[in-house]
Amino acid sequence: MKKYIVLLNYIGALALLAGLVMRVLLPEIYSVVYISGAVVFAVTQFILRPRYESLVMRRLVSQQQLASLLLVGAGVLMFTHYNNEWIVILLCGALMELYCVFRLSHEIKKLEKNS
Repeated sequence: MKKYIVLLNYIGALALLAGLVMRVLLPEIYSVVYISGAVVFAVTQFILRPRYESLVMRRLVSQQQLASLLLVGAGVLMFTHYNNEWIVILLCGALMELYCVFRLSHEIKKLEKNS
């Protein structure tokens, strides 16, 4: 079951990226593709939430979930605002997601090294 959820996570991330690329190519449907990918990505982030004892790890996982909600918020702004305000929210969410991925992998390696 978990492997299907991980697969959905990857599909959601690819739909996020495809939606952003489609902004240039197919501007009439890019927001639908983006928001569907963002919702799938966010839901799988919450389902796949690992349980850690470390406070740092729990904080990073919570920040990663907040970043996925920011990505969904950027998709909502795509529908409600027709200017480019959603880009700021998208940038914040993407940078938080990137930070959390690198920090989580570093912390996991540190935990494995200490075990």
